[in-house]
Amino acid sequence: MLKRIPVNQLSLGMHLQAFCGAWLEHPFWRTKFVLSDPNDLILIRESTITEVWIDVSKGLDIEATDAEQIVAVEAIPEPAPVVQEKSSFNDEVKRAAKICAKGKEAVVSMFQEARMGKAIEAEAAALLVEEISNSVLRNPGALISLARLKIADDYTYMHSVAVCALKIADDYTYMHSVAVCALMIALSRKLGLDEQQTREAGMAGLLHDLGKAMIPMEILNKPGKLTEEEFTLVKTHPEEGHKLLLGGKGISDITKDVCLHHHEKIDGSGYPKGLNGETMSLFAKMGAVCDVYDAITSNRPYKAGWDPAESIKRMAEWKGHFDPTVFQAFVKSLGIYPVGSLVRLESGKLGVVVEQGEQSLLKPKVRVFFSTKSQAYINPELIDIARSPEKIAGREDAAKWGIKDIDRYWAGDKT
Repeated sequence: MLKRIPVNQLSLGMHLQAFCGAWLEHPFWRTKFVLSDPNDLILIRESTITEVWIDVSKGLDIEATDAEQIVAVEAIPEPAPVVQEKSSFNDEVKRAAKICAKGKEAVVSMFQEARMGKAIEAEAAALLVEEISNSVLRNPGALISLARLKIADDYTYMHSVAVCALKIADDYTYMHSVAVCALMIALSRKLGLDEQQTREAGMAGLLHDLGKAMIPMEILNKPGKLTEEEFTLVKTHPEEGHKLLLGGKGISDITKDVCLHHHEKIDGSGYPKGLNGETMSLFAKMGAVCDVYDAITSNRPYKAGWDPAESIKRMAEWKGHFDPTVFQAFVKSLGIYPVGSLVRLESGKLGVVVEQGEQSLLKPKVRVFFSTKSQAYINPELIDIARSPEKIAGREDAAKWGIKDIDRYWAGDKT
């Protein structure tokens, strides 16, 4: 039996079924547990959440004197669907920063639970996948680009001692899961998959690297090339993750498939099963593209990430790795010059892509900030290539011009 109550009536011993209100305002990323920690109760009461659902069959009920105005139900009513209005990159990137932070908190928690032998519950992560999906719908480039930076604000670390202890670890593994989730969702929509398949693809992206929870942290975070023995151990993570998901709750076949097969290649040279283009599922092919793109564009302890546009170019040259149809759709979902790409205009100005154009993959919005003619920085200026006589001459290498930290020109204070 479920009851919706004000947070001021919530007490220890009650079973917290769900929060009311926006997911980003929830003090915890998951619910469905008996409140036993006074600090958790304090966090809830200090949050902006005003009401919660409790399950009185699994925990304490409210006092009889408070029960007169409380209606009991068997199931939480489905909320009215919300139309996700398109938003500008600048507006969405602010919200995306909060989603990335909370997303990392969720992934860290799931990895910890996997290490402790606890069953993974897909339902607990469903609201995170929904929030990422909605963000991608409002503006595809914002969260995808921000997650590529592998940063999350300090909000992530303020809610549990266990998460704080992991602050010294490489953020890549956790934020990579959030990034691949968003990439899978964007790719699903470009491929014309229905909303249910899109959400399942997002969940698959979020959990695809769960097996790395079984790999020693010192190997995952090693600031140098792995030995042959270490690499062999790392290559076990798809099968280790698949085992964990087999013991989970509510895990779809799509999620299990992507976890096990995201390192396969269409020419049969991948691992762990040596599948090929005929035997790989559509979702495994999608996972292979999304996983590699985020991996090569992300900064790691031992190497800098490649420029997004350069990464697209190189991936297109890897014959036998990716399914051509899936890869073509992937490029369309990001653009030939994804957000964060450094480009040179025909005028000689250098700029970073800040948003995709609405009509053409070749005409994004670019913030110029450097002149190759004077070899000096210039006042930043936003140019919409679709509405300007300027044209993109090609990709450019930041190191060639001694330019560092180009991400600040599109992500601003989020970097």
